[in-house]
Amino acid sequence: DPDSVVLCVLATDEEDEGDIALQIHFTLIQAFCCDNDIHILRVSGMQRLAAILGEPEPSAEPRDLHCLLVTNPHTDSWKSHGLAEVADYCAESRDRN
Repeated sequence: DPDSVVLCVLATDEEDEGDIALQIHFTLIQAFCCDNDIHILRVSGMQRLAAILGEPEPSAEPRDLHCLLVTNPHTDSWKSHGLAEVADYCAESRDRN
């Protein structure tokens, strides 16, 4: 449901730079996000992102953190101060590409 998505995080590492399939995947996701007015945040350092989000249990299936969607069940307003700050950052950064 694109109406409940407030942010799309695309994460890569240096070794992902040459992965053509991943770059095509990112291009399609970015097009979808732009069509649906979803903010996009590109970050590097998937290991760091995994640490921030918490490592899965050793027996758990490894997580793919290349694309994360941040959702808000209350899409009619930006009541969350944190989400408002992220939206402001995305809007300012969009002009700088």
